[in-house]
Amino acid sequence: QVQLVESGGGLVQAGGSLRLSCAASGRTFSSYNVGWFRQAPGKEREFVADFSWSGGSTYYSDSVKGRFTISRNNAKNTVFLQMNSLKPEDTAVYYCAAKFWTTAWGTSPKDYEYWGQGTQVTVSS
Repeated sequence: QVQLVESGGGLVQAGGSLRLSCAASGRTFSSYNVGWFRQAPGKEREFVADFSWSGGSTYYSDSVKGRFTISRNNAKNTVFLQMNSLKPEDTAVYYCAAKFWTTAWGTSPKDYEYWGQGTQVTVSS
């Protein structure tokens, strides 16, 4: 069992930056992929990025590629989502999720077994 806790959301102006954190407890991330999703009001949960903890590789959606970056802190079993050049359309509740490592990137919420509670990101114009 993996418990995930996100933090770092908030209100920022367009063009600004935020860093989200996803801390795991219960198990280490070593055998998992960590995904980030977001959900805006009235919309479906949308894939943002997937990170392979064991290989260190990442996969980003086209909407965030070049602006968002995933990194990690091994000692703290934490994954970070650095979000730069934020746009009003990035406004959403952001969730981290974990799934057992597979060869395929997880771009659907159905691919993930564990979820955090979400953190609100609001980008003002």
